Amino acid sequence: MILIADSGSTKTDWCVAEHGKQVQQVVTNGINPFFQSEEEISREIRSTLLPELKTPIFDALYFYGAGCLPEKIPMMRQALGKDINVKQIEVNSDMLAAAHGLSGKNPGIICIMGTGSNSCYYDGEKIADNVSPLGFILGDEGSGAVLGKLLVGDMLKNQLPAGLKEKFLQQFNLTPGIIIERVYRQPFPNRFLASLSPFLAQNLQESAIRDLVLNAFQSFLNRNVKQYDYKTNPVHFAGSVAYYYREILEEAIRECGMQLGAIVQSPMEGLVKYFDL
Repeated sequence: MILIADSGSTKTDWCVAEHGKQVQQVVTNGINPFFQSEEEISREIRSTLLPELKTPIFDALYFYGAGCLPEKIPMMRQALGKDINVKQIEVNSDMLAAAHGLSGKNPGIICIMGTGSNSCYYDGEKIADNVSPLGFILGDEGSGAVLGKLLVGDMLKNQLPAGLKEKFLQQFNLTPGIIIERVYRQPFPNRFLASLSPFLAQNLQESAIRDLVLNAFQSFLNRNVKQYDYKTNPVHFAGSVAYYYREILEEAIRECGMQLGAIVQSPMEGLVKYFDL
């Protein structure tokens, strides 16, 4: 019996698997060792994961997560091992989760587009090249957080059609002052901004909104994916943004002359198969 976790900044998908089949799935808040302490991570596991698990003992735990940089892995293993009864713990980046889940043992370009965004070239065994995503302030092009940031910026600077600003503020029960407070003074501004991005999906009939999303995706492809050998490798995508904006993403891929691979909301199904190979 193994436990697999795929964690982004907003949510963590946990899967109990045995002999290549999913036995149980649990969803908790996102766990990110770049932003959270060992105690905060341990508390999240105790309060939201452990009460839901049908079995408390595992042969192995494979945790893939955003923010799982090499220097953060020892702390992450310590936090996981405090409360989960497991013989073996492996911690890797969420990029490797997407690579294993989308491409298995085949090479390809792997992209994540959720609350944040990231990309890499996967050679079939390991991540061979990675353009740093830089986070939602300096990078993360095409992510939910950046889509939300672009939306709010255009909205508050009156760059979108009349009526959309009022519609947006009313729908989310926001004021310009509350937005500034949430972005600059409260924790996890990336989650807050990403939570606003569904407004774009609901208003894609507006040309300004559709252009905003298309330009964001083209920026992601131009600034990240084009640094890999995209002419001979398929480009795979995981994440809610890629999944729900699939039509516009496919348009951006075509315009950039790339070969589209798979688009999935979560790589978990592929991960379960990967560990049964």
